[in-house]
Amino acid sequence: MAANNRRMSGKKGAQVGSGGQRRKGLEGKGPTPPAEMRKKHKKNRIATAKAKQAARRPAPRGRGGKGTSEMVVGRNPVVEALREGVPASTLYVQQFIDNDERVREALQLAAERGGINLMEAPRPELDRMTNGLNHQGLVLQVPPYEYAHPEDLASAAYDDGEDPLIVALDGVTDPRNLGAVVRSVSAFGGHGVVVPERRAAGMTAGAWKTSAGTAARTPVARATNLTRTLEAYKKAGIVVVGLAADGEAELGELEALHGPVVIVVGSEGKGLSRLVGETCDFRVRIPMPGGAESLNAGVAAGIVLYEAARRRV
Repeated sequence: MAANNRRMSGKKGAQVGSGGQRRKGLEGKGPTPPAEMRKKHKKNRIATAKAKQAARRPAPRGRGGKGTSEMVVGRNPVVEALREGVPASTLYVQQFIDNDERVREALQLAAERGGINLMEAPRPELDRMTNGLNHQGLVLQVPPYEYAHPEDLASAAYDDGEDPLIVALDGVTDPRNLGAVVRSVSAFGGHGVVVPERRAAGMTAGAWKTSAGTAARTPVARATNLTRTLEAYKKAGIVVVGLAADGEAELGELEALHGPVVIVVGSEGKGLSRLVGETCDFRVRIPMPGGAESLNAGVAAGIVLYEAARRRV
């Protein structure tokens, strides 16, 4: 009876329990994983098979890579870069700057372009960013240029049903010459420009300005090794023509301009390097009755591109 009284008692106190085991048993095990992650599920088997196929698939071809970011400093250079459509990510303006006509134009152009961040910064910060250059309170950040792969230039031409017309530069170090070549390639229906990765001009703000905006629609590819790139073009059935003052044939005699061709232009002073010259199928010269010893890369490329475009019409 006493035991029964204790069982019926309403007094609070320690009682024999499950030690929390029942509560743990009621707890959920989390959300159900998707079918692709559940073993023995049909979708899991399909996903596993796709992953194995992707692992066996050859790695995609590397791109031409990116250049480095660049700073355009000074009021006139910044305004000119914005006028010419040079790509830009940020316009830095010095705090408490004298608001003259060029500053107002820079701000207006950046606002009209859209996609350019406007940042106000103290003078010491701009000095640090530009390594002490005379920035005059305006600094424009140009993002890295995304180079194409050399094979992409020929592929794009064939996709459009056209024979490739490409210019390769050998030892050209002046960005303005590169910009001029890009402009000529665009004007005469070419498919792009190839530059070496080292010891050569890249797509800087100066090249963009000289291209007069055509760099936005004419790709520039970067080759790790120009000689190997030219050999790859030759294996693909593209004729490689080098311009040289002592070339064996004159430009007007060259029949190769009718078909797929890569025109190689060397530097104004040294011309084609030895290995590149030996790789070319033809070495041609541009007749110059005036007696000039050489032409800069932009002019030489423009003359040959015009001749090629004339024959292809």
